[in-house]
Amino acid sequence: MTARNSRSEDDLSDQDRNDAIDRLYDVALDPERYETLLDLWESAVSPLRANADFSQPRLLDDPIIAGHFQRAAEFLDRVDLSKQDDDLDGLLAPFGKVSAFVLDDGLTIRAANPAAVERLKVSADAKLTKLAVHAEDIHAIGEAARALLVGSNPDTAVLRVRSLEKQHFVVLRLQRYQTEGRAPLVLAASSEVGWPDGFGDILQRAFGLTGAEAMIVQGLVECCSVTEIAANRGRSVDTVRAQLKSILSKTETNSQVELVRLALSVMDMANLTLDTQLEPRLVSQGYATLQSRDYQSLTTPDGRRLDYLILGDPKGAPVLFFPLDYGLVRWPATAEAEAEARGLRIIVPVRAGYGRSDPVPKRSSLDDAIVADTMQILEVEQVKQCPIITLGGDFYYAVRLAKLFPDTFTGALACAGVLPMTRTEQYERMDKWHRFILAGAKYTPHLLPFMVKAGFLLARKIGKRGFIHAVYGNSPADVETFEDPEVFEAMVTGSEVALSKSYSAHDSFARMLLGAQIGDWTAELDAIKGHLPVVFLNGTQDPQVPVKTLEEFQREHDWIDYHVYDDAGQLIFFRHWRDALDLLTPFLKT
Repeated sequence: MTARNSRSEDDLSDQDRNDAIDRLYDVALDPERYETLLDLWESAVSPLRANADFSQPRLLDDPIIAGHFQRAAEFLDRVDLSKQDDDLDGLLAPFGKVSAFVLDDGLTIRAANPAAVERLKVSADAKLTKLAVHAEDIHAIGEAARALLVGSNPDTAVLRVRSLEKQHFVVLRLQRYQTEGRAPLVLAASSEVGWPDGFGDILQRAFGLTGAEAMIVQGLVECCSVTEIAANRGRSVDTVRAQLKSILSKTETNSQVELVRLALSVMDMANLTLDTQLEPRLVSQGYATLQSRDYQSLTTPDGRRLDYLILGDPKGAPVLFFPLDYGLVRWPATAEAEAEARGLRIIVPVRAGYGRSDPVPKRSSLDDAIVADTMQILEVEQVKQCPIITLGGDFYYAVRLAKLFPDTFTGALACAGVLPMTRTEQYERMDKWHRFILAGAKYTPHLLPFMVKAGFLLARKIGKRGFIHAVYGNSPADVETFEDPEVFEAMVTGSEVALSKSYSAHDSFARMLLGAQIGDWTAELDAIKGHLPVVFLNGTQDPQVPVKTLEEFQREHDWIDYHVYDDAGQLIFFRHWRDALDLLTPFLKT
């Protein structure tokens, strides 16, 4: 490493600084280079941490470095946007021979499927004006798309436009497509609209149409002209026109276009809409052995949506479960079945900013919101008393809850439990991935958002298996646990609330790490001593709490009941959930 010369002890050498900035932009352009930044950053910053004041450790508070991180974050957004283009191609794939394309707020076509390229003469990166329909219709599409992009209600629009090539009508259905942290888009799908079985009967009942009139509406929806409808029905054009006049009167519409829009809207109300639900889904569903679980939803006093899951027996003895900042909201299928057999109702909050739970405003405390949200869920579930199971650093929230609401909680079972980190060496002992993020939160909090966002993008790019193998590579027990088929399914499915193809909770993840748990919360922990029974399950292969740190915890907080396993790491719950449930039994309240 280059000599430090006349610089201050809390700054990088010129060479280290330049190398770090180079790696920073490498990662911004390709998240798969993340580990190279991690290694270089650790070698450069580790000596600075050793000399830092642990009580006030802010390092590299340098506007030049901060500016580079900010610009690199902007590059990351572009990388993420290009990944979104891949997702959009996947979104369009199910339409098959039906023309479909996606518009952005500049009315540029971001993606188009082969049918749209062939029939509507569009391609990715082309302007909407290139669409092969009449000019006045292009204007109408643009106006409808703009209305949807600014958040109009409803979030769909139906238009009938005329093709330039064959001069026939094409029905376009536009739908707003929103992805977390990005500008909204509009998905447009064209007119090959199937007429659902029994839909004519729905129209007859809704508007008092005759069977013949309903068939005329069907013809219009399927883009037939009045002449074609007359020929198909063996009636004169005048007869069909007279029937059409009656239909317009009964439906209180003024034109054929309005009538078609109405008919397609009624199809929507009959749940025959395009499926553009974004992940994470309204139902938590695995792909092999996990049962489907519906997310429950409520509204917080400040108007946010808040979701949670119920695992096990919906009417059983309540148990609160905190799923780590990875959002591991599902258990292995056998564990969920065992919870049901034991009569346990496992209540799993989906914390703010994860899944479909709305994020907390920047000006508000995420820590306070997590506590308040949890208590609101317990109130809705009519829980008077219950124990808590936590994973990893989430034990901090169990302590806060128990201190504030001592009569509610009967015990805490901390799996891979973490206690206040009170000395520099406890960070230095961590495995490099955990050290990079957690020491980043402690010593360079202003740079953490980029580190977290890049990590999430890396996980999306290389897949969750590759990411877990990287993060837990020095913990053979954790890798082995993850590769158990039931554990793999549970972790991949559960973590959809943190990361999926179209969603990332990186912002809330970073905000949690920058909350009070990064400080010294020993006083809060001491406040529950003697009032709340606490059991720790820890593995000797835990990359965040290695053996020496665990031994310090045991000496300094000897009132906690520790159970230590040599064959486990941070994923100890997923390996020894049976022991966890046994140890939980004394704390249960029916």
